[in-house]
Amino acid sequence: MKRHTDAFLLARIRAWTLFLIAGLMISGLTAVPLRPELNLLVGMFAQDQPPTELGSWLLQVQAAVNDVSERWPFLALGTDWLAFGHVVIGLGFIGLLRDPVRNEWLITWGIMACVFVLPWAWGFGWARGIPWGWRLIDCSFGVGGLVPLLLIRRDVSELKQRLIYAVYR
Repeated sequence: MKRHTDAFLLARIRAWTLFLIAGLMISGLTAVPLRPELNLLVGMFAQDQPPTELGSWLLQVQAAVNDVSERWPFLALGTDWLAFGHVVIGLGFIGLLRDPVRNEWLITWGIMACVFVLPWAWGFGWARGIPWGWRLIDCSFGVGGLVPLLLIRRDVSELKQRLIYAVYR
C-alpha cells in the first residue's frame, strides 16, 4: 500500500471537501430558478409526439409548477428553503477544511445524512406518486454525497493514525 505524505493527504481531504461543498451548493441553488430549468428540460425531453414516459412526466410537472406559480406563488418558498438548506449544509463542511481531524464527526454526520436520503426519497416519492425512475435520480444525491465522504473518511483516518503515531513515538 502506497503511503502519502501528510501534506498530500490534507490536500486531498480539502479537495474532496470542496467538491462536496460545491455539489451541495450547486444542487441547492438549482432549486430556485425552477420554472426556467423545467422549461429547458421539457424542451429537451418532451418534444416527441407522442411524448415518452419521461416527457409526459415533465409536461405534467411543468403544468403543475406553472399553475402553482401563477395561482399560489408563495408556495415557491418551499424550494427557496430547500436551496437555503443545501447551502447551509455545505457551509457546515467548512469545519473539515479547517481541521479535518478535530471535525471528523462531520464526516459521520454527512454519511448518515446521505444514507438517510435513500429511504426518504424512495418513501416520500412513492407517497407523492413520483415515478420510480425519478426516485432513483433523487436517491442518487445521497450516493453522490456518500462517495466523497467515504474518500474523505479514509484519508482522515490515515492522517489521524499518523498524528497519533507521531505523538507517541
